[in-house]
Amino acid sequence: MKFTLSWLKDHLDTTTSLDEIVDALTRVGLEVEGVEDPAKALAPYVTAHVISAEQHPNADRLRVCMVDTGDGKPIQVVCGAPNARTGMKSVFSPPGTFIPGKNITIGVGVVRGVESAGMLCSAYELGLSDDHEGIIDLPADAPVGLRYVDYADLDDPMIDVAVTPNRPDALGIRGIARDLAAAGLGTLKPDAATAPVPGKGECPVSVTLDFAVDDKHLCPAFALRLVRGVKNGPSPLWLQRRLKAIGLRPINALVDITNYVTFDRGRPLHVFDLKKVEGGLVVRRAKDGEEVLALDGRTYRLESGTVVIVDGKGVESIAGIMGGEHSGCDETTTDVLIESALWDALNIARSGRSLGINTDARYRFERGVDPAFTLPGIELATRMVLDLCGGEPTGTHVAGAVPHPSKTIAFPFAEVKRLTGIDVPEAEMRATLEALGFAVQGTGSTVEVKVPTWRPDVEGKADLVEEIVRIAGIDRVTSTPFMRDPQTVAAPVLTLIQKRTRLAKRALAARGLMEAITWSFIGKAEAEHFGGGKPELALANPIASDLSDMRPSLLPGLIKAAQRNADRGFGDAALFEVGQVFAGAAPEDQTISATAVRRAFARPEGSGRFWGEAAEPADVFDAKADAFALLEALGVPTGGLQIVPGGPAWFHPGRSATLQFGPKVVIGAFGEIHPRTLEALDAKGPIVAAEIILDRLPPPKAKPTKVKPKLVLSDFQPVERDFAFVVDEAVAAQDVLKAAQAAERTLVTDVVVFDVYRGTGVPEGKKSVAIAVTLQPVEKTLTDAEIEAVGGRIVAEVSKKTGATLRG
Repeated sequence: MKFTLSWLKDHLDTTTSLDEIVDALTRVGLEVEGVEDPAKALAPYVTAHVISAEQHPNADRLRVCMVDTGDGKPIQVVCGAPNARTGMKSVFSPPGTFIPGKNITIGVGVVRGVESAGMLCSAYELGLSDDHEGIIDLPADAPVGLRYVDYADLDDPMIDVAVTPNRPDALGIRGIARDLAAAGLGTLKPDAATAPVPGKGECPVSVTLDFAVDDKHLCPAFALRLVRGVKNGPSPLWLQRRLKAIGLRPINALVDITNYVTFDRGRPLHVFDLKKVEGGLVVRRAKDGEEVLALDGRTYRLESGTVVIVDGKGVESIAGIMGGEHSGCDETTTDVLIESALWDALNIARSGRSLGINTDARYRFERGVDPAFTLPGIELATRMVLDLCGGEPTGTHVAGAVPHPSKTIAFPFAEVKRLTGIDVPEAEMRATLEALGFAVQGTGSTVEVKVPTWRPDVEGKADLVEEIVRIAGIDRVTSTPFMRDPQTVAAPVLTLIQKRTRLAKRALAARGLMEAITWSFIGKAEAEHFGGGKPELALANPIASDLSDMRPSLLPGLIKAAQRNADRGFGDAALFEVGQVFAGAAPEDQTISATAVRRAFARPEGSGRFWGEAAEPADVFDAKADAFALLEALGVPTGGLQIVPGGPAWFHPGRSATLQFGPKVVIGAFGEIHPRTLEALDAKGPIVAAEIILDRLPPPKAKPTKVKPKLVLSDFQPVERDFAFVVDEAVAAQDVLKAAQAAERTLVTDVVVFDVYRGTGVPEGKKSVAIAVTLQPVEKTLTDAEIEAVGGRIVAEVSKKTGATLRG
């Protein structure tokens, strides 16, 4: 919400400084996001008189100007503007001045052999407009040597505040002024501009609210007034300046008046050109397929959920969102219809989202406008039309009835102390509420507080406490430390899953991955592809059609993020995210996942692009390394962890694996993303990923109370023996390793696979798995016979468990 200081002072009688106002706004809950003060930026610029403008001796399009800045010492300036001439008045910037339009600092220079000390400026160079055809041409009677901001009355700072969704009253400048007055920064001025304007006769245009009984809430009231004989043209300079200061483009007086009231009072209005309206106006639901050419020049195809205003020719306006081009006001308008209506907030939000239209009107209506200001709003607009455009108004025609919500809250003043600990005098609390527009009735410790119509967010006692405290000042809440026994050690604050979430982020970042934060919701088709898409996980009111379901996995968001990086020239993306995933609506179905993706050449040791060797893209083993590094960092023992070939459907079946502690405790998976999955997400590979569900990891074992025995190293040389087993293709190498380990646990200290062979000498449907077994004697050196005996037991155990035969 943007406004200028002078605009604010139209409603607030105050002498406080800009800095005090900015501090107070943030203190009362209207956080200031920025302040633009043209007086500071344009302070060095002065009005000047061009004494002479002679042709440059070395350039056809340049002139050498002698400029008087009011100090009696002419300054030589080389100027290329086509309108630079002797005797004109313009704006001069001395050397050392920052030029905002060009983002440079002007200095003394030499242009084609002629010295130039300063610059004569255009409005574009001052950042005031897009006009750069020539330098600013001031009237002949303009004083010389005056600060330009003072001459042009530009000393009007613009303030930008963030307004929370529960404060629709602060979307009007008068609502902001009311808060500041309550905070003691001045007095709220009386509202005389909304006094009724007498009209002559009835409005000749009828209005019909064509709704079923269940749809009456879509437009409770619609007020319409005609002003005949207006002269529409450019709005006055003061109005144009205010609209430009907040980022709006002045159009014409009638349209500018509606924009002004929108920001001044938070009350959107609309105007129709009477001669372009055929017959009466009808407010109804749109028919599927109806179209309207809107004021933004685009044609919108409407659905039945959208409310429209139609006449005899068709749709003229999208209710509460944007008017139509056909009935818009221009310089030929002589009779104008002013509309002030009430619209259903939820319907406006849904319609605006489906059409993809964001306007100041929609922004206010979907948050809720003051229903009681429906008729005062049209009176204010009528008065401004008469003042700026002339004309004669009719009476106001009202279709429906303006609602007058009444809400009274029994409020004990002691509630402020109970909820906040602040001792605020009753007189101060009463004065605060009354200054904010609440009516306080009663004299005891408990009073009846009537909520004003512009505060739909206030529903109970706690809301009134919040109003009092934000005006009194949060800084009055004293800090109270939690009670703690100094003789005891504080109990841990973080839960196991919170600790693991933090550790997971550190571990993955240490692997060279960049943290990403993606949407918690994805499209329905994407959710179904990753095992989600259940009805209970669909959003009732999604912010976009492609963000309709809660995510069952972090992979869709990370893969799309990696692809967006690739589309912008950064193909080797390595990203991770630790966040919630949703398998169902129950609390136990919401788990924390740690997921990492690597695209193209984003390997842990670097991109691998080196002139002396071929580049290798990230593969399944990089994803496996990410997964095991994460488990190690989390302190999860991997001794009993099973690596089962094949992962979920979104992984490549031959280049992925599932991690599990037994068949019932699946903790995650890793591997290469399936090409079909990449195609569904409009991404290009190769992409590998690892995902671990932190909630499914076993808790750490309790630390033993006994002292860990000292490390005992054997004095004897370890022995290594190799075995090659022929097994069925379906037998996992891990099963061979486990069987060999179990054959002689006291001697076998390590078993690894060093070769898998398929080909000549190995029957079809089988494979050769070669393992290296390390034997570590403890009591004596093993004899050949003892080694042969251990080898026999290993062969027997592997054959028993896997059906293997020793390869000859």
